[in-house]
Amino acid sequence: MTEVPLVNGEANRQGGALPRYVLRLYVTGTSPRAQVAIDNLRRICEQDLRGQYDLEIIDVLAHPEVAESEKILATPTLIKQLPPPLRRVIGDLSDKEKVLLGLEVRPDSTTNDRSQ
Repeated sequence: MTEVPLVNGEANRQGGALPRYVLRLYVTGTSPRAQVAIDNLRRICEQDLRGQYDLEIIDVLAHPEVAESEKILATPTLIKQLPPPLRRVIGDLSDKEKVLLGLEVRPDSTTNDRSQ
């Protein structure tokens, strides 16, 4: 597996209702664990981010310098770069609720609003 280019969701389908998420998933080669994490993340993105995301998948075997600069110690590791704050989730991303909570993703208007 090599670096996969950005996978863009359907831009602005919600008319700006959701923030744009910038995600990077670091995986190791074509292992079954890497493929499970990729599949799980794509499903979460399509179901819960409703096209408001950019996803880059990086193979740390092909790009070790990128993994080193990001201090990736374990794979799969998902990093939410935007919107702030930066968040990391490590593992195969099979627990959707933990992934959404870990990334502080608020996928729709039914999620509790923390505004004051």
